Amino acid sequence: MKQICVIGVGYVGIVTGACFADLGNKVVALDVNEQRIANLKKGIMPIYEPGLDELVKRNVSAGRLSFTTSYQEALKGAEYAFIAVGTPSGVEGEADLQYVAAAAASIAKEMTAPLIIINKSTVPIGTGDWVADIVRGAQGKPIPFSVVSCPEFLREGSAIGDFMSPHRTVIGSLDKDAAGKVAHLHLPLRAPIVITDLRTAEMIKYASNAFLATKISFINEVADICEALGADVKEVAAGMGYDARIGKYFLDAGLGWGGSCFPKDVQALAYMAKEQSLTTPILDSVMNVNYDRRKAAVKRTEEMLGGSFKGKTIGLLGLAFKENTDDMRDAPSIDIATELLEAGAKVRGYDPVAFETARPHMPAVDIIGDPYEMAKGCDALIVVTPWNEFKQLDLEKVKGLLKSPVIFDGRNIYDPKAMKEMGFNYRSIGRGTNGK
Repeated sequence: MKQICVIGVGYVGIVTGACFADLGNKVVALDVNEQRIANLKKGIMPIYEPGLDELVKRNVSAGRLSFTTSYQEALKGAEYAFIAVGTPSGVEGEADLQYVAAAAASIAKEMTAPLIIINKSTVPIGTGDWVADIVRGAQGKPIPFSVVSCPEFLREGSAIGDFMSPHRTVIGSLDKDAAGKVAHLHLPLRAPIVITDLRTAEMIKYASNAFLATKISFINEVADICEALGADVKEVAAGMGYDARIGKYFLDAGLGWGGSCFPKDVQALAYMAKEQSLTTPILDSVMNVNYDRRKAAVKRTEEMLGGSFKGKTIGLLGLAFKENTDDMRDAPSIDIATELLEAGAKVRGYDPVAFETARPHMPAVDIIGDPYEMAKGCDALIVVTPWNEFKQLDLEKVKGLLKSPVIFDGRNIYDPKAMKEMGFNYRSIGRGTNGK
């Protein structure tokens, strides 16, 4: 049993802490947000993530997982300290490292024994060296420590499975002994372990996310070509995916990517390049294509309604940026709702999980707790989030509730032929047989 401190109980921190505890380690999770810690002690999770509630409660009951706001308490006896705090985007797309700096300084002041400090947060290239400088400068007396980069590759909605069955574990450090110890900590996961230097490990995270974002933007651009030429992008993506060099994942055309990782990581990588006087035409295009998807969805819905939203009520099926999460960070629904409201529409929304987290982001949207009630009287629906629940809706009932049977399917979850046979004015993305 290893003693681990995890700093930050946001998305990455709480999943990391709970999973390491489930592997038999003793974990103390720390956060300076007193309300978050008070809620966790009551069994109230800071995020929605399938299976997390049960995982946390099981390990708290077993005495392997506890929560605190005290660095002194969290670091007592700790061999490893994971920094898993937020690194939001700054004004120009740069990563804001104020929380990382605060965590590093607090560790330095409270550590009493040798410690391996592990950056789990996504941080710019060179942050590991910077953290080491902060710790050295803030220590009251010199205590040996090492800094290791071990970036996370967790997908919201499947984070526990991603942690327990990772494709790989990336470890970067200039200290081979520390890297070996962190590798040993991850051995129970039985995944390939890549050991490299600090800066290379930090870059692997950014390059991975930027590449996945590029795949999504690419298939969305292909979708527009498919729609114009009469091809079906879903079939195109399936045919491409059989090629092992391409792979089937991240080839779903739709409303583009959002959430906490892809937007800020692509921006941050482009910002780091520009700081070195480098141009990033591919990354710039990836971002532009992605944000155009949201405007295109609104424009296409407007066309289906005869060219105007004035006096119309539009319903959004789904608010979270993806299914199986309540995360509203950079959710397409926010931009779509804003565009609709500015065009004179009234907007309603429904989401199975994100109804509360969505409210602060879209105060002018009427968020309703039932999909059928939300659809009642709407002039059109836009499918924004591909929740499985939406695939099982009684569409005949939905049609009867709508003022006009118009659905723009931004996630391609319905069959175009079946929708037309039911009498819907239906349009999806990149399926050129629609209306051809």
